[in-house]
Amino acid sequence: MAEVLDGDTVVLEGGERVRYLLADAPERTGAGGDCFGPEAHAFNRGLVEGRRVALTYGEACEDRFGRLLAYVSVDGREVNTLLVERGHACVLHVPPAGRSRRAEFQALEAQARLARRGVWGACAPVPCQR
Repeated sequence: MAEVLDGDTVVLEGGERVRYLLADAPERTGAGGDCFGPEAHAFNRGLVEGRRVALTYGEACEDRFGRLLAYVSVDGREVNTLLVERGHACVLHVPPAGRSRRAEFQALEAQARLARRGVWGACAPVPCQR
């Protein structure tokens, strides 16, 4: 892993940008960043920085910005699901990418929302629910 850009995007050692499928974390940049953006970035960095990651692809392998779209795992733990279930990201489905697991991620988000984890307890409005 070369660099963690934010809560849902990393750059691999070969220079490829990887955008996590079905996870949309608040931004940490811009005019002060979004509510919970720095926390989402730190959580992602703590999971993947300096670690060997495994990528699994969904129905589409690239987005309109040329980034790889993937489920990212470290030591058998999928980062995408951890981000959503812990409230560090909302579900973002851009068809067709992630279609087969969309309901699973929506259920994780609903549980995080009910428990007021992460963005669901810290932010009003929730920045990734645009």
